[in-house]
Order: sequence, then structure tokens, then C-alpha cells
Amino acid sequence: MAESKAEHIAALEKLNRAVLSKLDGLGEYDLRRPMTPTGSNLLGIVKHLAAVQGGYFGDTFGRPWPEPQAWFDEGAEVNADMFATAEETSDGVLDFYRRSWTHANETFAVTDLDDTGNVPWWPAEQGQPTLRTIMLHMTVETARHAGHLDIIRELIDGQRGRFPDDASIPGADEIDWQAYVAKVDAAARAAAASGG
Repeated sequence: MAESKAEHIAALEKLNRAVLSKLDGLGEYDLRRPMTPTGSNLLGIVKHLAAVQGGYFGDTFGRPWPEPQAWFDEGAEVNADMFATAEETSDGVLDFYRRSWTHANETFAVTDLDDTGNVPWWPAEQGQPTLRTIMLHMTVETARHAGHLDIIRELIDGQRGRFPDDASIPGADEIDWQAYVAKVDAAARAAAASGG
């Protein structure tokens, strides 16, 4: 049975909600601070996702994103789309993300799954993808970055799961997290000591 456009949209919508939920309730520093050796940070990942969502669901299908995105200009600083400058407000970045989703939905309304677009930075043999292909690409891209957001948020304040109170994550009444982590660490150390 062929999937419907509505199913693709629903999957992306759920991921968009999960992305936004990871930033709820945090102050400016926690939203922006680098949490990995490569500088991964919550607000920067959302800014990046907004930019690529606007591009793939806009420019690709002849509906260019209506605002300049300096981080894509020739000569722009590497990774400029992966962090928010001090001058960019967190509300502004979150609004950018929401507007990129609105722009995407406008593209969905006028484009069929088998309609083709143009992605000039992809290899020539893949550069004319269908909306279905781009929706799949963005589902994978968004899910990948949503996972990054999950881990970063857990490192900041311990919030776990896709959404607050995610039922797929065992609660404190179901598991002793400290004992569990110790068990995982003991297994890792035993495997390393025995050569795996």
C-alpha cells in the first residue's frame, strides 16, 4: 500500500513538535551553550533545521525562502547556521523554525508526492528529487537532529525522551538510573578487560 502525503506530513509534524519541546523551560545560556567538543547546542541545531527545512521545502520546489540567510552566502563562516549569535534572540530562532514549517506546509499544499524539484548541491543523478524523496530526507535529517537535542537536553538538566513525561522512558519508580548506569559501566569495563 502506498503511503500518503498526509502520513509524511504527520511524521514530520510530530518531529517538529519534539524539536521545539526540547527547548522548553531553559534559560538563554542553556539554550546556547556548547555541549560537545564540536560545539553542538540546542538553539543552533534548531536554527540549522529551520534553514534546511526552509531550503528543501522552499527553494527545491521553486518557492524560495523569502528572507536572506547569511550563513549560506559565499564566504560565510563555517557552521554559521549551527549557533545563534548574541544578537539573534532565542524567540527569533524559534519563530524562524515555526515559519519554516509553515512555509513547508504551503509547499505541501501545492506539490504532489511525485512532483520533482531541483537540488543543485546534490550529485547530478540525484539532483531532481520528488517531494516524496525530500520528505523522507527531511524526516531522517530532523529525526537525527532531534536525537542530538534529546542527548544535549539530558546533559543540561536530565530531561529525557522526545517530550516531557515520555512514556517510552522508564520512570524513577521503574528503574534506579544510578544503579543502571553503574551496571552498564561495569559491563563495559568487564568487556574491555577481557578483550571484548
